[in-house]
Amino acid sequence: MRGLLIKSGLLAILLTWSIISKAQQDPQFSQYMFNTMSVNPAYVGSNNDESFIFTGRSQWVGLRGAPNTQILSYDRSLRRKVGIGASVINDVWGPASERYLDFNTSYTIDINRIRNSGKLAFGFKVGARFFHVDWSKGTHREQPDPNFAENINKVFPTVGFGLYYYEERFYWGVSIPNLLRSEHYNDSAQALSTERMHFFIITGYVFRVNDYVKFKPAVLAKAVYGSPLSLDFSASMYLEDRFWGGLSWRWGDSIAALLGMKVNDNLDIGYSYDLTSTALRNFNSGTHEIMLKYVFNRNRAFRLRCF
Repeated sequence: MRGLLIKSGLLAILLTWSIISKAQQDPQFSQYMFNTMSVNPAYVGSNNDESFIFTGRSQWVGLRGAPNTQILSYDRSLRRKVGIGASVINDVWGPASERYLDFNTSYTIDINRIRNSGKLAFGFKVGARFFHVDWSKGTHREQPDPNFAENINKVFPTVGFGLYYYEERFYWGVSIPNLLRSEHYNDSAQALSTERMHFFIITGYVFRVNDYVKFKPAVLAKAVYGSPLSLDFSASMYLEDRFWGGLSWRWGDSIAALLGMKVNDNLDIGYSYDLTSTALRNFNSGTHEIMLKYVFNRNRAFRLRCF
């Protein structure tokens, strides 16, 4: 009964949010489900093992100045209740670049000790963002605007938190990756960009079709005031806990194909290809993304969850 109430409440939140919210996102990944720490700090330690994860994304290939993003993460469970993690992100678009350095920690409590299922993790993140704009990489007229004569270098602190509830086959989480609001440009540079709080909701469920096949639908919602809501819907099939494939749809933006496999007990690899669904598709040949995950002493008890 408790689990049904939790799931019903989450669906109500998602439906309400989709109606009233508007959003934009930080660096986005189609294979975020394999690096959930980048979305929610409370995720760290939930797999009860130790891993390194690398994801590289080349967005809108063929379009000059399009976003190009890489992330390297480390995730470890210190004890059954404590997790730690760290991530480095390099995000480049046009003349601008932003590098993230974040440290995450989580503490987990058992919601249902009798069945040994249902865990709620509280996560906290602290870090910094290093923002740089090199106007020499842009194109301007013979007499450029004096406001853009000097390059920009700024550092912004990051403080975030999250909640992450998970069972053997079901999970949901809410998070705010950064509670602090900061200006990317000062008033003399026309205050072109303001960093606002982003809100994230994730949820997913693993259906066991038979002893060899599992089916996992998942949703990621991203919202920030003043921008359209971003919703990612994905559906993947897992074969013998080794191969997976599926589709992902980012509402009003793109559709992606996902493929991957467990090479062995330590190494996972994944690939996704995004096809833009907006008018921008006329100016690029799609988006490519690769994922590499190396797990030390993988905890086999967590394999069924597929996340």
